[in-house]
Amino acid sequence: MTEFFKNIPAIRYEGPDATSEFAFRYYNPDEVILGKRMEDHLRFAVAYWHSFAWPGGDPFGGQTFDRPWFGDSMDLARLKADVAFEMFDILGVPFYCFHDADMRPEGATFAESKRNLDAMVDYLGQKQADHKTQLLWGTANMFSNRRWMSGAATNPDPDVYAYAAATVKANMDATLTLGGQNYVLWGGREGYETLLNTDLAAERAHAGRFLQQVVEYKHKIGFKGAILIEPKPQEPSKHQYDYDVATVYGFLKDFGLEKEVQVNIEQGHAILAGHSFEHEIAMAASLGIFGSIDMNRNDYQSGWDTDQFPNNHAEKALAFYEILRAGGYTTGGTNFDAKVRRQSLDAEDLILAHVGGMDTCARALKCAAAMLESDELEANRRARYAGWETDAAKAMLEGGLEAAAARVTAEGLEPQPVSGRQERLENLWNKYI
Repeated sequence: MTEFFKNIPAIRYEGPDATSEFAFRYYNPDEVILGKRMEDHLRFAVAYWHSFAWPGGDPFGGQTFDRPWFGDSMDLARLKADVAFEMFDILGVPFYCFHDADMRPEGATFAESKRNLDAMVDYLGQKQADHKTQLLWGTANMFSNRRWMSGAATNPDPDVYAYAAATVKANMDATLTLGGQNYVLWGGREGYETLLNTDLAAERAHAGRFLQQVVEYKHKIGFKGAILIEPKPQEPSKHQYDYDVATVYGFLKDFGLEKEVQVNIEQGHAILAGHSFEHEIAMAASLGIFGSIDMNRNDYQSGWDTDQFPNNHAEKALAFYEILRAGGYTTGGTNFDAKVRRQSLDAEDLILAHVGGMDTCARALKCAAAMLESDELEANRRARYAGWETDAAKAMLEGGLEAAAARVTAEGLEPQPVSGRQERLENLWNKYI
């Protein structure tokens, strides 16, 4: 045991009237909702990077956290893993996620970094064998080091492409070894700053071929999990090639990967793209590429990706409603890609941030499940589109433009607008919130 979380108890479900801060009010892992345990619906994961690797900086200031495991040695990396699994035990979470740079020191060469990675994979494997928490997904950090300043797969230098390939290969191997259920590609630098020095066609072609190579390697090594892309429109790049779900789907179709790759959708990224979280989830589900989510929220005054913990169950209920409508997760889950504020220095802050986020999601899930089970919203949706179930409407879609147009004169059609009933449906939704 380390000293970092000393005197913090394991968090248990105590119900809405709980008086202790260190208790779940809504997250009851064993509560059955729509025939499935709450834990199995939500599949919570803790992000290694924000919880254990982030130093507390922001665009205008540096480190504010002084964690005992900060440093570049393997001993400190093992201490970080010890602390991480202690927190996983306190929270009772089933999963965690990592980038390679989160859990191993950067070496002077690729070979040294790879040795460090392999050693930490062995150490994390021992941890997983002794604890409940397992790996939801792994990924590679191909955005922090200066070698990635012009991208990874999209870099104009083919040597960087090769380095990216070696990095992803190493991390896919690590994810497979640790039993990860997904592998994520986050292209934070896969974009451009100015068209004055950018060959869009070449960069897009290279990104497409790289993803094809990732899928080919997945099948070669027998990885049964999902390959996920995480859409984001900007920040750090001015314009990123994986702008939103619809853009990613077009990219996948272009390279014949729409049956091979899914998306990991982050709430904060959805907002930066000008969408809502639930829109991106519903879009992914409609296209057959919904995989997993990164749960957080943005500060809507700041206008950038602040990665705060969720605290508004009404906002999140719409997202979980769309996840339930899509049939729920398969290999995916609810990963807290969220960080405490840079002034929140204490170990208790890190625990309570997750407790609040887990309770927010649990409450949102219960609201969404009650609405779905009632069928009230879906009944209204079916009624609005009922006309498309008629033989005439189906024939119109199957025939040509002339046949559809002929209905207007043949039947004397004069369509009259029908209310969309938005306010009524918002009131209905609020009844369940």
